[in-house]
Amino acid sequence: MTKYIEEAKVIGQWVLNAVTRELDMIAPKIAAEAVPGQFVNVQVSRRTAPLLRRPLGIAGVDRKRGVVRLVYRFVGEATNILGDVCNGDRLSVVGPLGHGFDRSAKHPLLVGGGTGLAPLLFLAETMAEAGIRPDVLMGGRTADDLFWKDMYQNLVERMGLTTDDGSLGTEGTVMAELPLLLRRIPYDCVYVCGPAPMMKAVSAAVLGKGIKCQVSLERYMACGLGACLSCSCQGIGKRVKVCQDGPVFWAEEVTEW
Repeated sequence: MTKYIEEAKVIGQWVLNAVTRELDMIAPKIAAEAVPGQFVNVQVSRRTAPLLRRPLGIAGVDRKRGVVRLVYRFVGEATNILGDVCNGDRLSVVGPLGHGFDRSAKHPLLVGGGTGLAPLLFLAETMAEAGIRPDVLMGGRTADDLFWKDMYQNLVERMGLTTDDGSLGTEGTVMAELPLLLRRIPYDCVYVCGPAPMMKAVSAAVLGKGIKCQVSLERYMACGLGACLSCSCQGIGKRVKVCQDGPVFWAEEVTEW
């Protein structure tokens, strides 16, 4: 797939909670080519620091308008700088990058937490457009982390919510609800993105039931193009590059989380 460098025009930035923002920008070439599970590399500053671009999963596209949607969390200097951009500002963006999700499932379940729910949102939108309404199971620390429910509600058949403190949905992690779902509903594929411990636990449970499972790994990246090896992890018999070979893998293809 072709990669592009675009001077994307910011057309909106919205507060989702105290540490999370949605950013929409016009990048027509990337919007036309992107598929769920891919990401972009964003240059957040024209100055020498931060030097490296930041990888952000694509949360959705509007192909007619040429719009790319990103959802990001404040985790350091670069994302804090990104939080200050305004409508009309230009950002240098490289993408779409990486390999996306397999979309052949007929009875899918999406399981996510944190900003891992961003690429899964793009997947849910694409599936809904194809006439397939997936189920979603999402987890967060508190109810404030589950603003995602409003974004997903018109795209999914069933929605499960868990919070660590019990402030919304079932108390606990997604593993408090997943075993029951896997017993009751004949899913043919489970798609997972979020914190590594969650993905490891979910994929083990899903594979244990003989169900196909895809994971979208989140790793620190420097170049995003497969050259620097900073995002490599152990696969079956070889090292794999998350930015180039992934970020989406079949769960049995990776052994390092």
